[in-house]
Amino acid sequence: MVEALRFAAAAVLLAGLAACSSVPETNYASSAPARSFERGEIVTPSEPLKCVGFARERSGLDIHGDAWTWWAQADGRYARESEPETGAVMVLTGYAGEKRAHLAVVRETVSPRLIRVDHTNWLNDGRIYLDDPVADVSPDNDWSEVRVYNLRDHGWGLRTYQVQGFIAPRGDSRLMAARD
Repeated sequence: MVEALRFAAAAVLLAGLAACSSVPETNYASSAPARSFERGEIVTPSEPLKCVGFARERSGLDIHGDAWTWWAQADGRYARESEPETGAVMVLTGYAGEKRAHLAVVRETVSPRLIRVDHTNWLNDGRIYLDDPVADVSPDNDWSEVRVYNLRDHGWGLRTYQVQGFIAPRGDSRLMAARD
């Protein structure tokens, strides 16, 4: 009897500890085709890279300076969108202070709430992250808040990041309309 009580107490304790140590997995890809998040790749370059140079080279955008200045610099030069499209640069803001941002290039739209991006220097490690899943977790499904899949830890990151928008490598649609 005492042994059975110890076993029951241990089971309850272990279940409680498991609940505390894990975050419920949200199925951000529920409307996505069946595919593994693990297909992403981490590359360690010979020298650490920054997101700005990588995003400029990958996207073809001719914008220079700190990542947090890209959104303003794109105004009037490139299309600034609220939703992702292949080749656009996603601008994450405020993740490490007011004048800090991160840039990632949209590789593919998987579903209305899931994209895959290529980026570098995620969490200041200088490495390249290819084909990394990013989920729209905004309450209004408007891509204003996202979570990034952590390829290192094989799970969704716990932090939500603010998205300023997506800079498309085509001309500003307002300028295009003015030219017509």
